[in-house]
Amino acid sequence: MGSTRKSKRNYYLEDLPLKVAISEFQNALNNYPSIVLKTEMVKIAAAINRITALPVFAKISSPHYDSAAMDGVAVNSNNTNGATETNPKVLESGIDFAWVNTGDPIPKTFDSVIMIENIKQVENGIEIRSPIPPYYDVRPIGEDIVESQMILPSGHKMRVYDLGACAACGITEIEVRKLPKIAIIPTGSELIAPTHLAKAGQILEYNSLMLSSQIAEWGGSAITFPVVPDNSEKIQSSIKSALKDYDLVIVNAGSSAGAKDYTAHAIRSLGDVVVHGVAIKPGHPVILGIVSRKPVIGIPGYPVSAITTSELFVKPIIEKALGVQTVSRHKVKARLTRKLVSQFGNDEFIRLRLARIRGDLVATAIQRGAGVIMSLVEADGITKIPKLSEGIDSGSDIEVELIKHIDEINNTLVMVGSHDLTIDILSNLLKKQTLKSKITSSNIGSIAGLIALSKGEAHIAGCHLLEPITGNYNLDYVKKHMPKIPVSVITLVHRDQGLIVEDGNPLNITSIADLTKEDVRYVNRQRGAGTRVLLDYELSKNRITSDQVNGYTKEEYTHLAVAAAIKSRTVNVGLGIKSAAITMGLGFIPIVKERFDLVIPSDQIEIEPIKTMLEIIRSEQFKIEVNALGGYDTKESGDLVCKLSEPVNNND
Repeated sequence: MGSTRKSKRNYYLEDLPLKVAISEFQNALNNYPSIVLKTEMVKIAAAINRITALPVFAKISSPHYDSAAMDGVAVNSNNTNGATETNPKVLESGIDFAWVNTGDPIPKTFDSVIMIENIKQVENGIEIRSPIPPYYDVRPIGEDIVESQMILPSGHKMRVYDLGACAACGITEIEVRKLPKIAIIPTGSELIAPTHLAKAGQILEYNSLMLSSQIAEWGGSAITFPVVPDNSEKIQSSIKSALKDYDLVIVNAGSSAGAKDYTAHAIRSLGDVVVHGVAIKPGHPVILGIVSRKPVIGIPGYPVSAITTSELFVKPIIEKALGVQTVSRHKVKARLTRKLVSQFGNDEFIRLRLARIRGDLVATAIQRGAGVIMSLVEADGITKIPKLSEGIDSGSDIEVELIKHIDEINNTLVMVGSHDLTIDILSNLLKKQTLKSKITSSNIGSIAGLIALSKGEAHIAGCHLLEPITGNYNLDYVKKHMPKIPVSVITLVHRDQGLIVEDGNPLNITSIADLTKEDVRYVNRQRGAGTRVLLDYELSKNRITSDQVNGYTKEEYTHLAVAAAIKSRTVNVGLGIKSAAITMGLGFIPIVKERFDLVIPSDQIEIEPIKTMLEIIRSEQFKIEVNALGGYDTKESGDLVCKLSEPVNNND
């Protein structure tokens, strides 16, 4: 059943260079022409996006008769000679002309059409004031398409216009390449169907949904088999079953070398493992095999790895089977905002956010990790760090392969700094109102946000930084971190900050002092976050050191992440906003009402998306939606706190 090419071609979890791995696998597949697909006839109505197997020739001409191109009268052009403005000519009804509408056949005795706008009806017929040449406003036979003309070549992807052209010349069905049939076999005893009722230890299986959709985009047809538990014999059985009817088999997960990773063993037991382990991140443990003369690919279980390896190894097989090559994504140059460090020896694919700031395209890496699915959702583009590099310095120009259209990127506002739930509302309303503008937010903390803004890495920074000595919010920090940049400071909201606790508050936590209790486990925000500054202020005020707080070093980057950790009971308490506690169904002990401001450089405040954003912040709709969250005061939303080129009121 398997091939005869065994261990000498088995690279088990080695760092095989990407180009070498692709070449090895393609060479192995070239020995099996049986994977070339057959053709089928399909109706034109079902041919969109299908690939023509043969050239397509017109069965009839279009138009297939001489027809009127305009509403008017059909005439013999010779009879119009001599007509002028000063000496009009009368054509007799029933003899010299015939009335026609657009698309009507031209009577054999006539050769031209005069538009109805250019004639004057008189008692015995029509009056004309200029001559016309032969075939004027007439569509002759074959003007568009001539019978037997080649309409489309083989290997052509059918578009909307192609369907129309085929139908126009009498074609009702065409021969196309059959869709490659691909089986996806999810593996893992812990996998369950997507649900909001998952228990600890259960993993939602959604890779097959993404992979099948990818395959459909590339021109294949995928079906997902039932989840197979971590058992080599059962995985083998599922592979054998799939190979009976499918051209390619994807086994998802179990591709590494752990105690429950059986995919490589299952493929090797049935055929040949050509490659196991490619020097890429994410996706290192991918398996490239052949069983029963067909490709069987072990795709890693982490979602980003799954998407990456599918594009690198599954897509080329589909394209070859269809005889096409998809157009490469558009590439642009962008300035990297922060240094990227990479492991030497691996080609690493980095997801990026992109935006146009002061005319320059800037790129910021999104959270890395093979399991971070949101990095794919939020990514505008991808850059590759070559395997012989250890990273890229900030400020470097990099090549970026675009995932989203450049117009969408050019209309993106980048907001960095502190996290707040109202930013999601603002982003949604901005997109809804403009249809094109959006906000991407990076929750790096208030201080880091101001620093990034000062470097030209964003349009806006959100912050809520308390100055312990004066009791002011934000202004002293803005002056410190952006001393030479004129900015406007605008209030987004006032909000309640306090201790988020478990529902029912079983540990009876009532104040900051309770964080020192032995049975209390705290979760903190990251360094530079306004919430962390507030905590440190409250601890100092209560004469508590950070060492006395169990969990002070455990960090999360958003209020919702803090609330989620408390809801999961991995911790008991964290400082955060009331709306996050309400969203997660948790308890809340108020500590302070604080002002959350947006800091906007003066040279950016007049750009159209920001002007629209500020209008939305001042709108009733925004205030209604924000107040519905709970824990907010929107009376000053949209108000200008100050322009930092002007004197600051220290009693603010």
